[in-house]
Amino acid sequence: MELKSLVQINDYEWEIPKRGAMRVPGRIFASRKLLEEMDEKVREQVTNVACLPGIVKASIAMPDAHWGYGFPIGGVAAFDPEEGGVISVGGVGYDISCGVRCLKTGLKKEEVAPVIEELIDELFHTIPAGVGSEGKIRLSVNQLDEVLVGGARWAVAKGYGEPEDLEYIEEKGCLPGADPACVSLEAKKRQHRQVGTLGSGNHYLEIQYVAEIYDPEAAEAFGLALGDVVVSIHCGSRALGHQIATDYLKVLAKASQKYGIPIREKELVCAPIRSPEGERYYRAMACGVNCALANRQVITHLVREVFARVIPEARITVLYDISHNTCKVEKHEVDGRLKELYVHRKGATRAWGPGRPELPARYQKVGQPVIIGGSMGTASYILVGTKEGEEKAFGSACHGAGRTMSRHQALKRWRADQIIEALRKKGIVVRAKSKRGLVEEAPEAYKDVSQVVEVAHKAGLARKVAKVLPMGCIKG
Repeated sequence: MELKSLVQINDYEWEIPKRGAMRVPGRIFASRKLLEEMDEKVREQVTNVACLPGIVKASIAMPDAHWGYGFPIGGVAAFDPEEGGVISVGGVGYDISCGVRCLKTGLKKEEVAPVIEELIDELFHTIPAGVGSEGKIRLSVNQLDEVLVGGARWAVAKGYGEPEDLEYIEEKGCLPGADPACVSLEAKKRQHRQVGTLGSGNHYLEIQYVAEIYDPEAAEAFGLALGDVVVSIHCGSRALGHQIATDYLKVLAKASQKYGIPIREKELVCAPIRSPEGERYYRAMACGVNCALANRQVITHLVREVFARVIPEARITVLYDISHNTCKVEKHEVDGRLKELYVHRKGATRAWGPGRPELPARYQKVGQPVIIGGSMGTASYILVGTKEGEEKAFGSACHGAGRTMSRHQALKRWRADQIIEALRKKGIVVRAKSKRGLVEEAPEAYKDVSQVVEVAHKAGLARKVAKVLPMGCIKG
């Protein structure tokens, strides 16, 4: 990205000055190196978002930002419904509520290492993964409606988990406001056998161990110690979320024209929050969020079953479950006033600081766990939200490494056997449903997650707590 059009605020914050049709400035959190590596399209998309009605404070990009549909991936923007604020499909994305759930196992690395291949094989054969993957749960349209309203609470009520799991899930496992009547029959038909499946693309299930602790107080609150084995599940709302986005791109394209909203990029179509179209999209999107939360809850149940077979002494508990493709109604301070805003986070993670009543009692004093997934075979990180991050970015942080290379470019550069062998040499067991998918997600196709996390830490968006390294990975 060209730096000459930016104003440097400090080593980790850069501003795109407000000009032309921009209603607010743009704000990019990045080191100089990460900024120079960003596609110029990121600056353009941050600028476009800054032109939308009702946006407050700034159009924001995280340090892992890269080009997306409408909003950049790694984009954050908050809209005031009382000031004509809008809601946008492009601000949420196609994989609604794609997110990460981190599970604690009660085991140490040395207990798991001798059986890691058996464990990965059992997980690979138990949890459906890959394009179009289907699970054992078959749901009628009416039954699926219950999932879309109930989320993870539905799953727990059906025996897929434990009631205490819900305390450690964003929104306590269910986003209010969901209305299945706002979701098309086509979307529901595509989902009827996909609850409890991992999917493809950058989705994964990974067994990891805690390699470093940076913040002992927060680590203790999270129940983490050196050598602890954790399981990270990265997936979303599957076909249902994609179909909801596809359906509402058409609805909001018409709404943009109807309400006279200038659109600078076709995937940036939107509708006023208080319009019938905007309200219907929000209710449909909430269904997508609940579908994803139910999906990760069922996968958690399957993980417990596998560990019970391979390592019976394991005790699987939820550290936290957080989404990174959502629009949430939240209260934030704007110009000295507490306002209810619609916060879009696309490829960005909610990262609330201490004292938020929505957080579990155990985390109240330290803040919300922020789970940052690395690329396959690299480190991942657990951070904690900060009050400073709430002020700077509506309580948001990065969500992963962020791509530097397209999937097509990756396919030209590597072979599956090369990647498997490279990971094997690192002591990492990998299983994948698709060789193509494995190559597309090659670690070198992503930014250095450690650099991305360091920027989030030094910019005050979230604070580093622990570094985890992979022992085994399942890819779709």
